[in-house]
Amino acid sequence: MRRLFAWLAGAAGGAAAVEALRRRGARPAPAAPAPVSPVPEPPVEPDPRAEELRAKLAETPVETAVEAVPEAEPEPEPEPEAELPPEDPQERRKRVHEQGRSALDEIRRTDS
Repeated sequence: MRRLFAWLAGAAGGAAAVEALRRRGARPAPAAPAPVSPVPEPPVEPDPRAEELRAKLAETPVETAVEAVPEAEPEPEPEPEAELPPEDPQERRKRVHEQGRSALDEIRRTDS
């Protein structure tokens, strides 16, 4: 039975591969893009507002622009955390177990 199933699966896969290759070769070739006739662009005239803006910028002193930027305040240095005394591993283990037991008890209470 297993051999029959394997043969059928292989035959179906082979047929699908042949069909995919057949469809792949039957695609029409992509059409070449239509030739674009060159259209001359109209001459670009300078914008009169641009000249006015350039004149205003030339009159503005650079120093006033620099002075207008506020100085960044230095960030305060973080205070070093107070070092805790080394903890006894046995005491820590007991505390962690107690927290786990209380969490488990709370879960059991909510499930009931």
